[in-house]
Amino acid sequence: MCGIVGIVDAGGVSIQLYYAMYALQHRGQESAGISTFDGTSLCKFKGQGLVADVFSLSILKDLKGMIGIGHVRYPTTGSNLPENIQPLNFQFQDHFISVAHNGNLVNTCELRREYEQAGQIFTTTTDTEIIAKILIDEISTSGCVEDAVHLCMKRMQGSYSVVIMIDGVIYAFRDPLGIKPFCLGKIEKGYIVASESVAIDALGGKFLRDIKPGELIRMDSEGVRCTQIAVAGKRAHCIFEYIYFARADAVMDGVLVYDVRRAIGQKLHEEAPVNADSVCSVPDSGTAYAIGYAERSRIPFVESLMKNRYMGRTFIMPTQRERERAVRIKLNPIPAHLKDKAVVLVDDSIVRGTTSKRIIEMMRDAGAREVHMRIGSPAIKAPCYLGVDMPTRKELIASNKAEDEVRRCITATSLHHISLDALIKATGFDREDLCTGCLTGCYPVLIEGETANPRQVDFVDGTFQSKLGSFEAEST
Repeated sequence: MCGIVGIVDAGGVSIQLYYAMYALQHRGQESAGISTFDGTSLCKFKGQGLVADVFSLSILKDLKGMIGIGHVRYPTTGSNLPENIQPLNFQFQDHFISVAHNGNLVNTCELRREYEQAGQIFTTTTDTEIIAKILIDEISTSGCVEDAVHLCMKRMQGSYSVVIMIDGVIYAFRDPLGIKPFCLGKIEKGYIVASESVAIDALGGKFLRDIKPGELIRMDSEGVRCTQIAVAGKRAHCIFEYIYFARADAVMDGVLVYDVRRAIGQKLHEEAPVNADSVCSVPDSGTAYAIGYAERSRIPFVESLMKNRYMGRTFIMPTQRERERAVRIKLNPIPAHLKDKAVVLVDDSIVRGTTSKRIIEMMRDAGAREVHMRIGSPAIKAPCYLGVDMPTRKELIASNKAEDEVRRCITATSLHHISLDALIKATGFDREDLCTGCLTGCYPVLIEGETANPRQVDFVDGTFQSKLGSFEAEST
């Protein structure tokens, strides 16, 4: 679940890319990179760490040009190696190409083996390089980017939102099932595509719309053109974006994430009411849920765990040991709010259970009499193959335990996960338009050894109306 952004701006892009990536930092903390094009050459800089640590003002000033793309990385495919930091940059036939990707392909090994047998050499271990190989091979043959994207969508299986810079043009496309979020916005002197609308907000821009699943966006100094490359009978938006990953103030596929989480909190109370003195969240991901629970239950919301705001997201830390160490540094209980109290503790999810157990132990040490845990997702029972670094079934606490067994493991007084039906109702989508693989073990694409509900994809040509107006579709 990385964050990607592409900007065309007549005033220069490096500073805008920096702020947009900063707004997307929650999507990846391992590394960050920017590539820009100054009219004659590619300017690039990337490094391991947070956006603010990787880039300085002097570095940003050296990233010249009025077009560029950026990436913050959270690794799912590919090791934590410097060569895997995106964007990936290439030069061929006097063209400069830069590629960044959010998502995870499930047929990476098959495609990589095919290209290696044909004599291709890979320099990274990421699936993004596979995407680049498909694109560059087809562009070198046909000279048409639209044909190359068409081929990508035919050959790639899995989730992907991709932004490509080819000389002075940015192309952005989204997989036909719309698994990963992607949106389009207008800024003062140009346009932006980004993983979440919060990146557009950070630049004072106007959110125009979500990029349609299977759609290709072309942006340059002359404006924007939109082409529908493929259409699927159903969609498969990632449910975990709404549960945890997206920022609460993001608008994704027409839905404000905060409203979904608040509605889930309300439904949690309806499904599992409890007599308590206060409602408390595990900040910040549990806050909107807790507010909804407090509103519906009329039990006061009281902050009883204070978050260190300089700490990153522990869920996407690379090792379990780092996640466990970070809990006490990240959260500090407030004894005055907990002593002799029965507390409803609301969080977004339980994955391995170790973090929940440590938080509850901290609250009891601070004087809490009862800790009733309420969770804004159903029990996570299966791994994710499509972009969230979920552990194996063996590591997932709920994969082979009933809810009461999980409750005993984390030492909660009581425990309730939201039902899948209530979760889906809170999102406003039809069940068939969501990927719930991590909750049900049924995935929207074929994955060896797993239950699948593959969606039919048709490839189309044509023109359509967007909020930007009518744009003639390029040949596909």
